[in-house]
Amino acid sequence: MLIREATEKDWPSIWPFFHAIVAAGETFTYPMDLDEGQAQGWWLLEDPNRTVVAVDDTGTVLGTAKMNRNHMGNGSHIASASYMVAPEHSGRGVGRALCEHTVDWARKAGYRAMQFNAVVETNVNAVRLYRSLDFEIIGTLPEGFNHPEHGYVGLHIMHKPL
Repeated sequence: MLIREATEKDWPSIWPFFHAIVAAGETFTYPMDLDEGQAQGWWLLEDPNRTVVAVDDTGTVLGTAKMNRNHMGNGSHIASASYMVAPEHSGRGVGRALCEHTVDWARKAGYRAMQFNAVVETNVNAVRLYRSLDFEIIGTLPEGFNHPEHGYVGLHIMHKPL
């Protein structure tokens, strides 16, 4: 697996799984009816932020991550990131590789910590992955997310010092 900078040429490969994940309404706080143009603008970030794709040896996009500063001004020393893995490629270590990549990026870029603002508590695979990489749940917003199956569930705020 290779993780490289995403380009606009990657978007046609990202959009189908991005759309399916967002439309399912189970893991992201994005509008479930987000259109493709908005989605591309929200996901493909410009410098100093970054978007990457994980690809296999045939060039197939397996997943993607975006990384950015979490806050502006006096809070701009904290990074954040978001991840999406194509469902047909889940369970193969793509999410872990992307997460490790974003942590390395944040560390090299001089950020002091990473913070995830809204990790849906029912997204147990993501929570388990982040915890295995030393992220801690520092708080949970009760009923912060209206899950289509489980109803109102908490949103974790997760943090990792760098």
